[in-house]
Amino acid sequence: MSKEILINIRDKSNRIAVVKNQVLEEFYLEISEQKTILGNIYKGKVRSIVPSINAAFVDIGQEKNGFLYLGELTNPLVEEELSEQTSSLNEQRKDNLNKIKVGEEIAVQVVKEAFGTKGPRLTTHISLPGRYLVLMPLDKNTGISRRITDRNERKRLRQILENINFFKDIGLIVRTVAVGRSRRDLIRDGKFLIGVWKNIKRRSVGLHAPALIHSEFSILFKVLRDVFSDDIDSVIIDSRQEYGRVIRFVRSTLGYHFAKKIKLYREGVPLFEFKNVEDEIKKLYENKVYLKGGPYIVIETTEGLTVVDVNSGRFKSKANPEHAAFQVNLLAAKETARQLRLRDIGGIIVVDFIDMMEEQHQRQVLNVFKEALRQDRAKTEVLGISQLGLVEMTRERTSRSIESKYYKNCPYCEGRGKLKID
Repeated sequence: MSKEILINIRDKSNRIAVVKNQVLEEFYLEISEQKTILGNIYKGKVRSIVPSINAAFVDIGQEKNGFLYLGELTNPLVEEELSEQTSSLNEQRKDNLNKIKVGEEIAVQVVKEAFGTKGPRLTTHISLPGRYLVLMPLDKNTGISRRITDRNERKRLRQILENINFFKDIGLIVRTVAVGRSRRDLIRDGKFLIGVWKNIKRRSVGLHAPALIHSEFSILFKVLRDVFSDDIDSVIIDSRQEYGRVIRFVRSTLGYHFAKKIKLYREGVPLFEFKNVEDEIKKLYENKVYLKGGPYIVIETTEGLTVVDVNSGRFKSKANPEHAAFQVNLLAAKETARQLRLRDIGGIIVVDFIDMMEEQHQRQVLNVFKEALRQDRAKTEVLGISQLGLVEMTRERTSRSIESKYYKNCPYCEGRGKLKID
C-alpha cells in the first residue's frame, strides 16, 4: 500500500492531493484571492446585541459582521457538563447578555467562514491546534479525541498529561495522531502552543478593534500539520521556493524523520498529470460521477441542501432486480462518501438510493455508507434509510465547497445552465 501527498504550487492557487494506491483520497484547494479566515483570531468590536436570538454581531474588519452566539461565552469542554447545566439555561442566558455590551472590544475566533448572506461564525472559545494537541487556553479541562478508541492508549495519554506540571490548569485535547507518541512529543507540541498563546496575548494589548491578532496556517502547512503522518510514504512538491519552507516547517514541528520524506519534483510533465490525478480533479466539478460497471450518481447542490441521486445507468446483472439494486447501492454508498469528502460539500445532504425491499440490504448499504464516512475528517451525522430509499445526513461545513471556489453562477442564465429550445 502506497500513500503520497502531492503539492502543486501555481501563481493563483495551491492544490494538494492525498493519493492512496493511485486513488485520489483527499483534495485541498486554496485560491490566492480567496484567503481563508477560518481559525483566525481577531480583536473585534461588538456592534449590536439581539436578545431574541441570544447573539451579538461583532465587527472583525471583514465585509460582514461576525455572528457570536452568546451561549458560547461559557464554553464547557465536556458535553456531559452541558446536560448538567440545562436546568439553569435561562439564568445563564440572562447572565451572558449582561456580560457583553455594544462597543466593547472582545477576542473572537472564526469557526465558520461567511457563506451566502451570512457573515462568519465566531466564538470566544479559542482553540489553537498543534500537531498532537489542541490548546484551549480559556478552559481547564483535558479531553481525548473520540477517534482514539483503545482504552489503554487513552489511559496512557491521559497519564502523560497529568504528570506534566505546566499542562495543569490549562485546557487541552489530545488529537488522534498522538496515538503511540512519546511524552517528549507531547511536551514539545504543548510548549510550542503555549508560546503561540503568549504571543497572541502580547499582540492584543496594543491593538484597537477591529484587528487581526493571530492568523491560522495556510492550507499547505495545515495539511502538513494535520495529514502528514507515519503512513505517508512521501510528500512531493513542485516548487523549489516552497520546498525550502516546507522542509523548515516539517523539521521544526514534526521532526527530521518526516522531513526526509519530502521530495522536490523536477520532471517536465506537470506533477498532477504525471501522477494521473489531474483528470480525477477535473471530474470533481462535474455533477455526474460514473461508477464501475455503468451506474452513476448525480450530485446537485441548491442553496439549502445537496441531493445525491443514484442511478443504475448501463449496469447489467443476471441477478433479480432487488439484488441488482443492492449491488449498485453498495458501489454508490462508497463513492458518495468519497465525493462529499473530495468536494468538501457541507450542510444538509439527501442521498436517494435505488429502492430496496429487503431490510437486510438496506442495513448493509447504510453500514457501508457510514463506514466510508469514517475516513472523513469533517463531522458527519447519518439518519436511517427511509422506505423511499432516502438517507438524510449532515456534514460539517466550515468553508466553501471546492466547486464554489472556482465557479460562480452565470449572470445571464442565473445558474439554470440550460439552453432554451426555440
